[in-house]
Amino acid sequence: MFGLAVGDALGAHVEFRPHSYLVVNPVKDLEEGGTWGLARGQFTDDTSMALCLALSLIACQDFVSYDQLVRYKWWYRYGYMSSTGHCFDIGAATKDSIQEFEKRQKQFAHDHSIHLDQIDFLSNRDLLQAFDVKCSKEGVAGNGALMRLVPVPIFFFRHPVAAVEYSGISNIITHGDEKAYDACRYYGALIVAVLHGANKNELTSNTFYDDHLIWFGHRALHPEVMTVARGSYKRPGGYQDGIRGKGYVINALEAALWAFWSDEDSFEKGALNAVNLGDDTDTTAAIYGQLAGAYYGYKKLPTKWLDCIYAKNFIHCVSTWIAYEGEHWFSNQTFSTIPSNTIVRKAVNSSGRIGHLYDGWQDHIIEFLATARWFDGHESKYEKSWLISKKQVELLLYWVRQADRPYLIHQWVQRAEYARLEVLQLIRPIMETMRNILRNHILHKDYSLFEKVFHGIHAFRDAHLKDEKTK
Repeated sequence: MFGLAVGDALGAHVEFRPHSYLVVNPVKDLEEGGTWGLARGQFTDDTSMALCLALSLIACQDFVSYDQLVRYKWWYRYGYMSSTGHCFDIGAATKDSIQEFEKRQKQFAHDHSIHLDQIDFLSNRDLLQAFDVKCSKEGVAGNGALMRLVPVPIFFFRHPVAAVEYSGISNIITHGDEKAYDACRYYGALIVAVLHGANKNELTSNTFYDDHLIWFGHRALHPEVMTVARGSYKRPGGYQDGIRGKGYVINALEAALWAFWSDEDSFEKGALNAVNLGDDTDTTAAIYGQLAGAYYGYKKLPTKWLDCIYAKNFIHCVSTWIAYEGEHWFSNQTFSTIPSNTIVRKAVNSSGRIGHLYDGWQDHIIEFLATARWFDGHESKYEKSWLISKKQVELLLYWVRQADRPYLIHQWVQRAEYARLEVLQLIRPIMETMRNILRNHILHKDYSLFEKVFHGIHAFRDAHLKDEKTK
C-alpha cells in the first residue's frame, strides 16, 4: 500500500504534464502545489480508490464487488478516503461507471422495494447476486483499475488462483475491456509472486505467464497484454524507445514494468523514472509502486518520502489489517478453484450479514480515523492525540452509531465548528474482538502501533456508555 501511496504523491503535482516539460523540469523529490495544489505527501484518486477497495475487503472479509462500488461512490460523492475531503481527481471511465452504478441502484431499489437510504447496505445473498455490478461500457481500457489493484493480491495471495481471478474481476466493475481485465490479472499475479518470494529475474522473465499458468486458470492473456508479459517493456532508452506514461492500460502496464525492470534495485530511482515519463505521472508511479513496494518492502522505501505521506499511520493500519483478514479468509477455504464468473462468493453468512465477524464497528472506526484529522486541519506529528471537544464527542458518537450511513461522519466533520480539547485517555480499544485481532495477530506483540492508530477512540465509546448507564 505504501509503495502505491508514495508513487501517487510523488507524481501528483505534475499530473498531465508532458514529457517535454519534465525533460526541462525533472521531478527530483516529493513536492507540493502543482496540478492540484496539494500539500507535500497528499495523494490523489489512485490511493483513495485503493483504500476504498482495501476497506471493502476488510469490512466484508471477502470479495464483494457491490460493496466496492458503494465505497467508490462514497469517495466520488462525499470524499470518502480522500486526502483533501473531496473527490478532486477522477478518471472519465470511473466516473461514468459510478454514475451508472447509481442509476442501477435506484432502479434496483424500486424493483425490490428497498428504501434508497438502505440501498448502499445490501447484505442479502440473493440480492447481491442479482445486482449487475459490471457498470462499465465495453471497450473501456484505461488504467483506473490497475492503479488501485494492490489490496486484492495482498488479501488473496495465499490462494494464487483466487488472487489472480479477483484481480481481474476488480477491474470489470469500472473498466469493461478485456485488455484492462488481463492487465490486472497479470499484474496481480506478479504481486502474488513477490509475496511468495519470487526474485526480480523471475518476475521479469519473459516466461512468467507460462511458469504460472495454473494461477491464470489456463486462460490466455489478451494478445497486447501477452506482448508486455513477453518483455516488450525491456527498452533501455525508456521514453526514447517508446515507453509512454499514458492512461491507456497497455501503456501504463508497460511503463510501470519498465520502471521496475530498469530501477537498479532502487525504489527512489524507479519511482522518479516513472513520474518523469510525463502525462499520467501519478498513476504510472502508483502502479510501479505497487509492485516495487511489495518487492523492496517498507523499510527500503525512501524515509524522506514516507514521513510526508498523508495519514501514514492509517495506511499502515489498513495494510496490516488487510493482511490479517486475508490470512483469516484463507484459513476458512476448502475449495481449490473458483468460477471465472464469480462476483460474490461466500460473502454473506446465514444471518444475512456480510462477513461473519462484521458488526459495523470496523467501518466506523476506519471512518473516524480517515476524517479525524480534519478537526484541527492536520495530523499531529507526534501522535499525542486527536484534538476534539466534548460536544464533538457526543456528535461523533451519534453519527458513528448510525450504522446504515457511515459516510455522514464525513459530512458532519466538515461542518464542525466547536472548541477543541485534547483527549489523552487510552486504556483499551473499543472492541474486544478488534483488540484480539490487532494485538495477537497483526501487531505481533507490538501494541504501540495499536495505541497510536486507535488513539483515544475507546474513550469516546466508554464515556458514552457510562452516560447511558447513569441516565
